[in-house]
Amino acid sequence: MLVTFHSKAWSSVTLFGDVAVTLLKMMGHSGTVPSALPAAGIPAAIAQLQQALAAVSPEEKSKAEIPSEAADPDAPPPVALGLRAYPLIQLLSASAQKDCDVLWEEGAPLI
Repeated sequence: MLVTFHSKAWSSVTLFGDVAVTLLKMMGHSGTVPSALPAAGIPAAIAQLQQALAAVSPEEKSKAEIPSEAADPDAPPPVALGLRAYPLIQLLSASAQKDCDVLWEEGAPLI
């Protein structure tokens, strides 16, 4: 499943469903897809998300950044959750500045 975030202030951001739900829960949201975040709640959601990302244990960070020896040596390393969150944080920040709501739904954006 893919989840696409929309705002009038920024381009759409599409994330894998499990990553999107994890980030939504870190923001203090239930993780429901589809749903929305009103403009007034965005600054608190950004702060909560950044605090939760900073609290990720160093062991979890190192596991995400360094592939294990048993893993396929040709496989790309996993992407850290903080890096996956970056486009969403940009969308949320732009939406907060322009006082726009953020909506998300299942699926990829229509081109």
